[in-house]
Amino acid sequence: MKLFKAFAMVLLSWACMSLWPVQAAGYPEHPIRMVLGYSAGGPTDVIARIVAKHMSENIGQSVVVENKPGASAHIAANDIMTSTPDGYKVLVTSLTLTVNPLLYPDRYNYDSVKAFEPVSNFANLPVVVVTNYDSPYKDLASLIADAKAKPGILTFGSSGVGGSAHLAAEMLSTKAGIKMSHIPYKGNGPALQEMIAGRISFMFYPSIGIANYVADKKLRVLAVGTKDPHPDFPGVPTLESMGLTGFEEGAPFVGMLAPAGTPKEIVDKLNKSAVQALSQPEVREQLKKLGAQVIADTPEQFRQFLIADKDRWAAVIKEGNVKVE
Repeated sequence: MKLFKAFAMVLLSWACMSLWPVQAAGYPEHPIRMVLGYSAGGPTDVIARIVAKHMSENIGQSVVVENKPGASAHIAANDIMTSTPDGYKVLVTSLTLTVNPLLYPDRYNYDSVKAFEPVSNFANLPVVVVTNYDSPYKDLASLIADAKAKPGILTFGSSGVGGSAHLAAEMLSTKAGIKMSHIPYKGNGPALQEMIAGRISFMFYPSIGIANYVADKKLRVLAVGTKDPHPDFPGVPTLESMGLTGFEEGAPFVGMLAPAGTPKEIVDKLNKSAVQALSQPEVREQLKKLGAQVIADTPEQFRQFLIADKDRWAAVIKEGNVKVE
């Protein structure tokens, strides 16, 4: 009886394997669900919806965005990890995919690369260094000099432990050889308001959403985390030009992944659709207004980025002794 069951399982496995080429050839035959671990209205959600709309137009089926926030975006990530690898459910995520297993190894026990099939990195969201307009720091060099003279006295804000603003500041600490005190808040918004009020020394912040504060002389931008000067902040030096490299690569990404084991033909179709969507002038203009930089890479390029991203933040977390209470 046991031998019969084992033989039946082998036959079933062969049958399933033989179906993949047919499924891949006819893919997609019904709508695709694009799952996000973030609430509606945030940068990742907005970018995903823009791309999904144009993917729907070129892939031949609707691409429907489904928000599943919670547990630092792990609810959505776990949903994809445990889904059938048939290309009908994909994940659009950001930095939390890399950072969660590093900060919470007991809670989120997965490999951010091996657990998924990378499809394409849509875009990244460059960060800028900001301070209160009336702050004594008129440039980043003076802030770094003061931090060196007064170890641990300068404060920086963030949306919380392990967030992009926190890790970017820890990266600055390591690269500049300084020590500062982290003040976490419940979101970037509250942290920015504390910055405007002058109650913290500085913070890293996404380039989107601060132009009005700069124009109204409530914030001063000390540096931008891009390799080239940022057109929205003329005259502001790049971190790269100051010898502080790696901040562009470390900018929060927004990318799409499929469950591990998804056939290459399906991954390639998803990639072709996403890249075609991201090549549209309308899409590029929309993302530019959001402060995002289009990437639209290949699955293998995205895989290599994720490997580097994991190594980058693992080093920052270790060197900065970043721990979750």
